[in-house]
Amino acid sequence: MEDFFEKLSMFTNFIWPLLLLAGAYLVGSIIEKKHFQSIRKREDGLHGIPVVSFDTMPEDWRVSSSDMVTGSIVISLDYFKRVIAGLRGLIGGRIKTYEPLLERARREALLRMTESAREQGYDAIFNVRLETSRLANAGRDGKGTAGVEMLAFGTAVKLASRIG
Repeated sequence: MEDFFEKLSMFTNFIWPLLLLAGAYLVGSIIEKKHFQSIRKREDGLHGIPVVSFDTMPEDWRVSSSDMVTGSIVISLDYFKRVIAGLRGLIGGRIKTYEPLLERARREALLRMTESAREQGYDAIFNVRLETSRLANAGRDGKGTAGVEMLAFGTAVKLASRIG
């Protein structure tokens, strides 16, 4: 009977946390995949609105009105990615676990900005810029929220006419 309790203790102390970590990774991967699918679908619906980083408009654009438009998103870092990044931070190098997070944030912020411009009747956005801010960092005690804000902004214009 003692052997049974030793095995049960090993399960609860070692295997159970690993199962929880694997489950969290799986759920996080599914959520991330669904968000990328949503982004692709929304990007497909926004074709036809030029979004460029040029700081001046093409000469043939005749503008009737303009305004600044923005789009932002805050994405938190899940525990699994934070642990992997912490381990990677010990030896240095590229932190691959954060790259999809930042790509999602960048694309979502640009989408929100473009959707805002379309809702307001604008035809194009130029002088687009991206800003990234770390909102908070988990302290050494592991408490707190770690997240990143991505802000996209640019000048939206309504075109009176376009030559050519």
